[in-house]
Amino acid sequence: MVEDGTRLLNDESCLSLKIYVGHLMNLKDKCDYILVPRLFCIKKNEQVCTNFNALYDIVNNILNTNILNYNIDLTNNETQLIAFLGLGEALGKSYINTYKAYKKARAIAEEKREFREKQQIKKLKSNKIKILLAGHPYNLYDALVGKEIISFLTDNNIEILYSNCIPHKIIDYECNKLSQDIHWTYNKEVLAAINYYQDKVDGIIMVSCFPCGPDSLSTELVLHKIKNIPIINLIFDDLSSNVGIITRLESFIDILNNLKEKKND
Repeated sequence: MVEDGTRLLNDESCLSLKIYVGHLMNLKDKCDYILVPRLFCIKKNEQVCTNFNALYDIVNNILNTNILNYNIDLTNNETQLIAFLGLGEALGKSYINTYKAYKKARAIAEEKREFREKQQIKKLKSNKIKILLAGHPYNLYDALVGKEIISFLTDNNIEILYSNCIPHKIIDYECNKLSQDIHWTYNKEVLAAINYYQDKVDGIIMVSCFPCGPDSLSTELVLHKIKNIPIINLIFDDLSSNVGIITRLESFIDILNNLKEKKND
């Protein structure tokens, strides 16, 4: 998938986008439609990465496949509900049935998010070494990127907390403590989690894919302002060696173990 994505995209494209496009190449002859949303502004006065802005156009220009699409841009009052009503219409569904399905899905999504938030709060009571895994969900849970980190930490009896499981209601408050100028929605979530958990965990692992512009700026901000906790920054690209990543993780865990032993002495 990475090879397909790398072949189709230019060199400046981030690894996350290469994986996405490579994934679509794998799917395009196996389904009737491929859902490719366009996200521009999903929260007032904020914006998402330019790759999300251009996702539909990128895919539409490089892949010959049936695309199912919706657009969310709150700057033009194009809300999620309006987007999904249009999606239902494209699938031949009535507005009433689409609206019911949308409300049901939103309720389930909120319920699952609240469950993850509660589970994360319980993890803070653990006596194990606790590490915050900070990054975008599409990187943290990807088989090529974050899953290997998760497997390694789990095998080493580490309690893992995730930046995307921070309570949504405190994101703006916690992020503003580090910077009031961040306008990227997904990076605000990461920064908020780092600030909120910095005195509740033993270490922080930042995960990003090269060459993500918003992540590079956010990382510099964190490394400049957060000084009271060990932090490691892992950047993945299509040439990344898993051996090198594991070696850095081993060293990081050794540091945390030594610090915890000294604290307990």
